[in-house]
Amino acid sequence: MKSAVIPQIRVEPELRAELESVLKQGETLTDFVEATVRSAIAFRRVQTAFHERAQVASEEYHRSGVAAPVEAVLDRLQAKLDAKRKKLGR
Repeated sequence: MKSAVIPQIRVEPELRAELESVLKQGETLTDFVEATVRSAIAFRRVQTAFHERAQVASEEYHRSGVAAPVEAVLDRLQAKLDAKRKKLGR
């Protein structure tokens, strides 16, 4: 597969200096930009999926008038948080 080039962008010298100041040992500007773009893409996909689920839930609520009680939602979220903390050993 052929590689493609992401368009260059012009930035102020201060931004470039700030960027270079946070590079890890041996990391290039190209490495940083590629990792950042990949991260942004993943975030946007998660964000889009969240909005789609929220839209479906909203439409279902408006159609049926049935909603989960706040306490039940908060309990489920707390359980997920507790499970993740346990898994991470916190």
